[in-house]
Amino acid sequence: MTGTTLKESRVLAQEHPKPRQTRRRRGWHTRTRAWQVVLYALLIALALVYIYPFLVQVATSFKTDAEAAVDPVSLIPQTWSVAAYERLFLRSDFPVWFANSAVVTVCVTLGRVFFCSLAGYALARLNFRGRGVVYAAVVAVMAVPAVVLLIPKFLVINQLGLYDSYAGMILPLLVDAAGVFIMKNFFESIPASVEEQARIDGAGTFRLFWSVVLPMARPALVTIIILSFQGSWNELSHFIVATQSPELTTLTKGVASLASGQLSQGTQYPLKLAAALIMTIPVAVMFFVFQRRIMNTSEGAVKE
Repeated sequence: MTGTTLKESRVLAQEHPKPRQTRRRRGWHTRTRAWQVVLYALLIALALVYIYPFLVQVATSFKTDAEAAVDPVSLIPQTWSVAAYERLFLRSDFPVWFANSAVVTVCVTLGRVFFCSLAGYALARLNFRGRGVVYAAVVAVMAVPAVVLLIPKFLVINQLGLYDSYAGMILPLLVDAAGVFIMKNFFESIPASVEEQARIDGAGTFRLFWSVVLPMARPALVTIIILSFQGSWNELSHFIVATQSPELTTLTKGVASLASGQLSQGTQYPLKLAAALIMTIPVAVMFFVFQRRIMNTSEGAVKE
């Protein structure tokens, strides 16, 4: 009876807590909600700080030159105008810039995916003399600032007769040390046992790479695609030292010349920001499409 009474009293105590305990719980929940509100407020404020310049860019591109000069940071144009876009596409070389950037970006992205994955597989799977030295050189190249290599890059391009050509714009960008590093580390995370059956069936090294291992490296490939697309689309310094012909001007060079005032008079804020907005759209689309697939290392896992 005593045991039953104690159990019943404990159950009743749990079902009907003391007023002091109830107040403590309510106070704890209140403080937790207050901290959550503060945290969300800070996050919203930080988001607005980052998003506001982009919103200003979009709004200003639809303003008139006079309004943009008087009130450049307002988010709602008083008079909506598409004159900046009409001038870009109909009365400037902007379509040529866009086409050049598209050609170079597609070629560089495809080349980097292929060559970086090949090099990463060789460093991860093939045993050859000097493999450690090659990998150390790849890591060392990643530590060298790109601006240091501009003059040597120009000398090599000029010496090979590639200056001021599509070849000079594309070939030096086909392999990226960071891409090789990413692919090499991802291939090492794939168990070597997945290649044994194909090797028993007589598959060669390239067949193993192309048909067995590469399909499992889809997350790393998506990462390389996005990084290569963004890097080649936004590249500027290499194109400055590789070309001088107006017919080979890319978006980055063209927009940079607009921003510096070389192609227009006055502030020309709508024209400059419209060009920058159009230049931003392809990279933003790439990130929105592939954001869930970036380096998802859980894909392709194999149980041994």
